[in-house]
Amino acid sequence: MKRLYNQVDKQILKQRLHTQPQDRTTLSFYKYHHIADPVAFRDFLYQQWIETDVMGRVYVAEEGINAQISVPNAQFESFKQLLYSVDFLNGIRLNTAIEDDGKSFFKLKIQVKKKIVADGLNDKTFDASDSGKDLNAKEFNALSAQPGTVVVDMRNHYESEVGHFKNAILPDVDTFREALPVAEKLLEDKKDSNIIMYCTGGIRCEKASAWMKHRGFKNVFQLEGGIIEYARQVKSQGLENKFVGKNFVFDERLGERISEEIISVCHQCGQPCDTHTNCRNEACHLLFIQCEECAKKFDGCCSSECKEIVALEPAIQKELRKGKAQGRMVYKKGRSANIKFRAEATTAPHS
Repeated sequence: MKRLYNQVDKQILKQRLHTQPQDRTTLSFYKYHHIADPVAFRDFLYQQWIETDVMGRVYVAEEGINAQISVPNAQFESFKQLLYSVDFLNGIRLNTAIEDDGKSFFKLKIQVKKKIVADGLNDKTFDASDSGKDLNAKEFNALSAQPGTVVVDMRNHYESEVGHFKNAILPDVDTFREALPVAEKLLEDKKDSNIIMYCTGGIRCEKASAWMKHRGFKNVFQLEGGIIEYARQVKSQGLENKFVGKNFVFDERLGERISEEIISVCHQCGQPCDTHTNCRNEACHLLFIQCEECAKKFDGCCSSECKEIVALEPAIQKELRKGKAQGRMVYKKGRSANIKFRAEATTAPHS
């Protein structure tokens, strides 16, 4: 039986990906659906997708599936046939990347999780499939322009920092589980208002809209397909683009441009910049915004201290990391003491 996980070193995989001549398409999809045996479903997907050279990060849980992947163009139709052969995924919308060089992922990783979106909720009466009303790009533009409509960004602070919809509320949170109670608190006196939730590809705002309905909000909407699908529709239909800046993405690209405005600043010098990077010091790996000048000055690091460490021999760096838990830097993005400058979030609802 084939091993259902990758065993090749990631640096080798990255090098292999960048030398491959074949074109690839980056895409994402999700579906809230009850899966009786997530482990078996995970193994089924891995065996099928590894044969068509799919790469990416996929979460499977009893509540459904969440996938961000890249597929060779030559295998795209074969992949779609395999995907659509699964009853509850038949005909599902595939959000294709806006800016894409096909180098977004370098291996296939499918994990079984408790939930496809960690929400911190323990309410067994909550039904994530009972979500708000979907809005396409044209409907979003129209409704968001109406007096009294509230638009809420359900992403993390480091995502909205580089790009967001005009006049949206931007909760200053690190995780989605933090965003739900914060958004509910901010909107506690808006239960009869039109409320539009949005996120990257739809998965978080769909659950958020369902939760707001569950908590008694009357007129809840969500941007169907998220920012990715909105940008596609705006371009194809010649609509006004109400999104400013970049759309943060959770792959090797770290962002795709939606509009030409740069609304954030370099975390080290304060100059206009919206390029995310990870600190080159493997013991730090902090995600932060860095301009080209600071990248040269600090050798791709977030601080002078980290710059000194990456100048050491690799063996010495490895020795220094021994016994130190790096943790998931996702919870520290933009919170480090090394971050000197940062664009401010908007946390108050508009009247």
